[in-house]
Amino acid sequence: MAVTHTGSMTGAERMLATARLQPADRTPIWFMRQAGRCLAGYRALRETYDILTITRTPELCARVTLMPVEEFGVDAAVMYADIMLPLLGMGVPFSIDPGIGPLIHEPLRTEADVAALRLVDPREATPELFEAIKLVRRELDGKTAVVGFAGGPFTMASYMIEGKPTKEFSRTKAMLHGEPELWHRLMNTLTEVTIRYLRAQVDAGAQMVQLFDSWAGALSVSAYEQMVLPYSRRILEAAGQTGVPTIHFGTTTSHLLEAMARCGSDVISVDWRLPLDEAWRRIGDRGIQGNLDPGVMLAPFEVIAREARAILEDADGQPGHIFNLGHGVLPETPSDNLKRLAELVHEDTDRG
Repeated sequence: MAVTHTGSMTGAERMLATARLQPADRTPIWFMRQAGRCLAGYRALRETYDILTITRTPELCARVTLMPVEEFGVDAAVMYADIMLPLLGMGVPFSIDPGIGPLIHEPLRTEADVAALRLVDPREATPELFEAIKLVRRELDGKTAVVGFAGGPFTMASYMIEGKPTKEFSRTKAMLHGEPELWHRLMNTLTEVTIRYLRAQVDAGAQMVQLFDSWAGALSVSAYEQMVLPYSRRILEAAGQTGVPTIHFGTTTSHLLEAMARCGSDVISVDWRLPLDEAWRRIGDRGIQGNLDPGVMLAPFEVIAREARAILEDADGQPGHIFNLGHGVLPETPSDNLKRLAELVHEDTDRG
């Protein structure tokens, strides 16, 4: 097993120190969606197994989770899972179309739909995920950080209400603005489910957790502050009480950065739409994750190196920067570019 131990710290030590604003020997790096279609080994597995089968088979899930650690030398292993998994315990049937995304077979539209949602122990609903976390943690033996995650409340609600990915969020916003009591009922249920789910991941061995509220940027500042922020804060506070660092992620959220900072995560993950140093000033005294445009990873490596070094210059060696992309790895990304970028970030920030 190849693990990240490029300096005086292991990858896990580097990630955890950085998330807590402590000095690290080098800037840690990992990639959202790093275990995916850009890896030949993953593509080979997908010829035999669908996505949900891999996520729900502990040995396969652990194998895919570990692939990018071996291939790229990253400092974190993010679990190969899907944000939809908690819906299994809630009684919401879904499937995943690789070309579309999550498909909810019976979208939530009424009070009866929300009232029917179940609250069950996540260990009963998705035991395979927690077994996979234990396998990964055991295999990495503390040398690379194990990152668990969950979908954020707005993002989860949008999938459940719309029934599929959307750009307009029309039905979601109709409930949020037009049926606020029903919206709050749904948010309270999702919040409780997510708190239990993240705590169970930490109990299984996750050393950090990330809340993916990918689509929260579709909201105005006032709508976010009133209808989403209180729930994200509850989730992140509860996750933080377990003792592990927390990361809060969204895209197109430049207008929400100050509000997201009030949710209380240790680190905020930012996309590429603002310079890193400007975003860091706006979120205040906490860690920052990002913020290379995933599309840059398809360019010649000299372009990737130039853009990455500009981000590192913005970070200016301050404790608290975790290098990542501003969103997930694109499927057509050359895997060698990811490996070379991880090496560049480690070499250029060697403080030993």
